[in-house]
Amino acid sequence: MSKNNEEIFKNVISHAKEYGFVFQSSEIYDGLSAVYDYGQLGAELKNNIKTYWWKAMVQMNENIVGIDSAIFMHPKVWKASGHVDGFSDPMIDNKDSQKRYRADQLLEDKIEVYKTTGEIEKAGSLQTDMDDALKAEDLPRLKALIEEHKIACPVSKTCNWTDVRQFNLMFSTQFGAMAEGAEEVYLRPETAQGIFVNFLNVQKSGRMKIPFGIAQIGKAFRNEVIARQFIMRMREFEQMEMQFFVRPGTEMEWYKKWKETRLKWHLALGTDPAKYQFHDHAKLAHYANAAVDIEYEFPFGFKEVEGIHSRTDFDLTQHQEFSRKKMQYFDPEVNPETGKPYGNYVPYVIETSIGLDRFFLVTMMNAFEEQDLSTDEKQDSRSLLKLHPALAPYKAAVLPLTKKDGLPEKAREIMDALKLDFSMAYDEKDAIGKRYRRQDAIGTPYCITIDYDTLTDNTVTIRHRDSMEQERVAIADLGKIIGDLVSWKNLLG
Repeated sequence: MSKNNEEIFKNVISHAKEYGFVFQSSEIYDGLSAVYDYGQLGAELKNNIKTYWWKAMVQMNENIVGIDSAIFMHPKVWKASGHVDGFSDPMIDNKDSQKRYRADQLLEDKIEVYKTTGEIEKAGSLQTDMDDALKAEDLPRLKALIEEHKIACPVSKTCNWTDVRQFNLMFSTQFGAMAEGAEEVYLRPETAQGIFVNFLNVQKSGRMKIPFGIAQIGKAFRNEVIARQFIMRMREFEQMEMQFFVRPGTEMEWYKKWKETRLKWHLALGTDPAKYQFHDHAKLAHYANAAVDIEYEFPFGFKEVEGIHSRTDFDLTQHQEFSRKKMQYFDPEVNPETGKPYGNYVPYVIETSIGLDRFFLVTMMNAFEEQDLSTDEKQDSRSLLKLHPALAPYKAAVLPLTKKDGLPEKAREIMDALKLDFSMAYDEKDAIGKRYRRQDAIGTPYCITIDYDTLTDNTVTIRHRDSMEQERVAIADLGKIIGDLVSWKNLLG
């Protein structure tokens, strides 16, 4: 990460804390590693991101429905899904610093260094060697690559490494009143399995016809070997996932469609398309026949924000085998080749899976700006969160010009009229300029100022965050004006 990029990232992190977006969990006890709490504005922004995803995925698609499955699931679920035996990361320790790292991340960081220093051939060669070693699950080879490329521990600066070994990422706990007789269960490492085990429940109760999808937003838990980069990689995080069930043989056409649809959802927020790229997986997971990541360019390089996977019929077939319950769908549509119905089959699945916390960080990175507003007469600047109005925690702020002469009372009247329909802020402390700056910093797109003219003509000033332009409007029109400006139609219409 260049000095400039590192500075931008640090500024976003400190801005997130200063204005109540994200706090270190249990901070008064020195925090808990890689666990974060969302503050008053963070919770609002997070809920708005969820709404944006849910509207685009469920509300706008008649053949996609949403569920909310439990965090605890029967232990056999994770045996069937392959997580008990194969959900692990290659781990390596530095003997001098006693610090633990993921072997593949050390190598990925080295590849980034090679790219930055213009050693493109070396970067390509190391990428190929690493991909081959990961595909073959050749742990000694991963260690050899770390040594060959003289990768040192960032803390001790030595290359005194242990062997690479696998580390299972699932958190386990006891289920039951007495520890001795209790059953070992896991905190779910992904939300997808809750969808698969409910496939038939949803299909039958909702009379769903293939192709159809089941969407879910929920918490997942992974005991990451090394968690870093703020809310990029956390031990408790939230996923927004959708499993789309299709007829076998049509999965590639749907895979392509969902790739395009999901990227469009990201770009609708006005992000520079150059900040996004597709990255095809070199090593496919055991369940997939195609997989791609939508990557965003963070200050520390392109990193995955969303994955689109063609999961074949792996999950439903596994659950059919382990539960001994049929996970089949009867397709009454006629196959033009045979002239008969397609009949019973286990559907194939296309998955879209986005990390809510990562996308929260993408949203903050995209929105954060430090603007120099200096003129010949005076020095001036502002911190700005240029959030899309539909995502902004507060849609508008109501600001009486002074704290006297009936202005606060009039402002409260306006606040009360609008707060049922919109998330609103009210502020009467400090000079009006300072209050504008405060709202700019938290991303409030519109400020409504109540002044002495308001008392006589029932008009107010609306200030626009991005342009800082002001316009005079009638109080009676405020609801419609704000409603049109912050409407989801501007994103999803």
